[in-house]
This record gives sequence, structure tokens and C-alpha cells, in this order.
Amino acid sequence: MSEPGDIVVCESAAVEDGGRGVRFPVRAFGADATGFVVRYGGKVYAYLNRCAHVPVELDWFKGEFFESGKNYLMCATHGAIYVPDSGICAGGPCRGGKLRPIAVREDGKHVYWQPDQHVQPPAPGTAGQDGQPAAT
Repeated sequence: MSEPGDIVVCESAAVEDGGRGVRFPVRAFGADATGFVVRYGGKVYAYLNRCAHVPVELDWFKGEFFESGKNYLMCATHGAIYVPDSGICAGGPCRGGKLRPIAVREDGKHVYWQPDQHVQPPAPGTAGQDGQPAAT
């Protein structure tokens, strides 16, 4: 069951452990952006889809965030790797950096994200499917 302020990302079954993540539209620090949720060690985690080194999206292809060993999230542009359960950079050009977490919870049926003062829902009509701006 959702709680006040929760926003549905997807059904729980859509996020497999170490598998594809699910992208979702957000407004971060006043600009349209994308968040993502992944499952690691049986638990869901969500982050702003932005490398700590240079602000580019991480995924190789839409929803592909894990490196081949499924142990780290990896930036497709710079090769920076991040620990999935903390977002801390474990290697690469972002050493000492961290992904921006987004509060997320799961109720067994759905995954929800929770806005905060810096990461908000997108303005109505500005986000399309898969976290991309709506076509105009």
C-alpha cells in the first residue's frame, strides 16, 4: 500500500536482482532528469541517473546499469563503478564521489519513490515513458 507522497515506479517483479533497472522521470535541482531503481542483494535502491564524475546518465542501454559481473553499477561513459547499496564510487574517475540517492521503498507488489526537497516529480506533461522528456 502506498503512503502519502509515494510515487509508483513499477511492479516489484520488474526489478530483478542484478538485472535491468527501471528508469523514471524526476525533476532534480530544478531541471528535468531521470532516476533509476535497481535490486541488489534482494533490496531495491534508487539513484539520480547522473555520474558523480561528469553529469551524464550511467546506463549502457536503457535500464542497463550493472557491469558484467553484476557487482557494481557502472557509468557507460567513463567506466566509473559504484557500490549498488550505497552509491559510493569504488573506482574510476569519480573516486570519492557518490551517486545521489532517491528514497525508495517496496511493499511486495510495487516499488515507490519518495520526493525530497531536491528531487521532485516532473511537471505535468514534461515526462514521457522511460524517464525521457515527452515528445513535442
